[in-house]
Amino acid sequence: DQESEDDLSASRTSLERQSPHRGNTTVHVCWHRNTSVSMIDFSIAVENQLSGNLLRKFKNSNGWQKLWVVFTNFCMFFYKSHQDNHPLASLPLLGYSLTIPSESENIHKDYVFKLHFKSHMYYFRAESEYTFER
Repeated sequence: DQESEDDLSASRTSLERQSPHRGNTTVHVCWHRNTSVSMIDFSIAVENQLSGNLLRKFKNSNGWQKLWVVFTNFCMFFYKSHQDNHPLASLPLLGYSLTIPSESENIHKDYVFKLHFKSHMYYFRAESEYTFER
C-alpha cells in the first residue's frame, strides 16, 4: 500500500531505506494521488515555507508529541528538534483537507487542526494563536 508512505509513525530506519526524495517530490505525489498543481500554486509554494513547533496527537491516546516541523513545497517534514539534520518522517499534503476537529472527536484543546486524506487523519496542536493562524 503506497499510502503507508504518509504514515507519521514510520521509523527513521524505514525512511532511510527509501530512495532520498522518492516519496516527497511534487511529481511523485501528484502521480500517486492522480492530481496536478498549477504553475501559480507551484510558484507560491516554492517561495513560502514555515517552520516551528507543533504537537502531534498520538493515535488512540490523549498524549501529544512535540515536533519541529518544516512546511515546504507541499510537504511537512518532522524532526525531534530544530537541530536535527534528517527528518523523522514527512507528510506530502497534496489532496489533504484541513479542518478543525468536531465536538464528537473529543479533542478539548485550543489551537488544534486536523489534516485528513481518505482514511489518513492527523491532529496537530499549535502552542499559540499566532502559530495556529500561520
